[in-house]
Amino acid sequence: MRAEGQAHVERIEAALALVRQSLDWERALRRLDELNARVEDPKLWDDPKGAEAIMRERRRLEASVGTVNQISAEMADAVEFVELGEAEGDDATVQEGLDTLEKLAERADADKVQALLSGEADANDTYLEIHAGAGGTESQDWAEMLQRMYTRWAERHGYKVELIEYHSGEQAGIKSATLQIKGENAYGYAKTESGVHRLVRISPYDSSARRHTSFSSVWVYPVIDDDIDIEVNEGDLRIDTYRASGAGGQHINTTDSAVRITHIPSGIVVASQNDRSQHKNRATAIGMLKARLYEAELAKREAVAAGEYEEKTEIGWGHQIRSYVLQPYQMVKDLRTGETSSNPGEVLDGAIDPFISAALSLKVTGEKREIDDVD
Repeated sequence: MRAEGQAHVERIEAALALVRQSLDWERALRRLDELNARVEDPKLWDDPKGAEAIMRERRRLEASVGTVNQISAEMADAVEFVELGEAEGDDATVQEGLDTLEKLAERADADKVQALLSGEADANDTYLEIHAGAGGTESQDWAEMLQRMYTRWAERHGYKVELIEYHSGEQAGIKSATLQIKGENAYGYAKTESGVHRLVRISPYDSSARRHTSFSSVWVYPVIDDDIDIEVNEGDLRIDTYRASGAGGQHINTTDSAVRITHIPSGIVVASQNDRSQHKNRATAIGMLKARLYEAELAKREAVAAGEYEEKTEIGWGHQIRSYVLQPYQMVKDLRTGETSSNPGEVLDGAIDPFISAALSLKVTGEKREIDDVD
C-alpha cells in the first residue's frame, strides 16, 4: 500500500491502541458482559438509583467498545479497497480508499479524546479558578487573559459559563476569578489545565518596552452532585463576608453579600459573589468547598497510585505546565507533553483542544516527548 495510506493506518491504529489501553480492554469486555446480564434481571429497577448508575456505565462502555470495533472494521474494509484498486491499476478506487482512511483517522483521533474521559467525575460540570502570581499589574493582566481564553474555549464547545467570583486588579486585570463551566464532560476536558501558566511578552505597562515574564495559576475541580456525600464540619470553617465588586471595579452590591470560606484543616479557600443574597452565596461556596475536597481526594488517589504525590506548589519558576511566548518569537509549548503551537493568538482565543488531548493521552501512556526549554 502507498505510504500515504500506511500513514493513515498507523494513525488509526495508534488512536485505537490508546483507547484500548485507557479502557483496560479485556477487563472492559468482561465488565460489559456483566452489565448486559444485570440489565436482563427483572429486579434491576427495584433500586432506581442503582439501576441508573448501571445503565450509565453500560452506555459508556458500549459506546467505547462499539466505536473501536466499528473503526477497526471500516479500516480493514478501506485497506482491502485500496489494495484491490492497486492490484487492478484503478487509481480512482485507490483514491477513494485513501480518502476513507483519512476520514477514519480524523474520526479515530476525535473519538480517542472522548474515550480518554473515563474518570468518575469526568462527565460533570466544573469549577475553574484563576489566580494571578506575583508581579502586580502585569500578572493580573495575564490572569484576565487566561479567564478570556477559558471562556472562549467553553463557548467553542457550547458550554455555559457563569462567573462565580471575581476580584479585580488595582490598575488592570484580575487578582482572581472563579468560573463555573456547565456542559457534558466539562471537568474531564478541563482537568488537565490545572497548574501554573507562564507568559513572556513585551509589557504594555512598561514605558521602556522591556520583556516581562508573568505567572498565573489555574485550579480545576468538578461540580459534585447530591449522590456524592462529602462531610464538612462547621467548626472547621472560617466564614468571612465582604462587599462584592464586578469587572472594571463597579459594585455588584452595596451590602456585604459576598462570602469567603476557609477550610482550616486543609487551607482550602473558596468564595462566591455572583448572587445578591448572602445566603445563596454561602450555599454556593459550601458546594465549591465540597467539590474542592472531593477533587483533592481524587487527585491524591490518582497520584498515590502513580507514585508521584506532591503538595500543590507555589506560583512561579519551575512549576509551570505551559509557556506562552509572544516576544521575541511566537510559540505556546506545553512543558508536560511537548505539544506546541506557533499561533499564540489562536490559543489565547480558546483553541486549546490539542493541548488537552495530548495531556489526556499522557495520563494513559505516561510517555513524554523530548522537551526543549522555552526562554
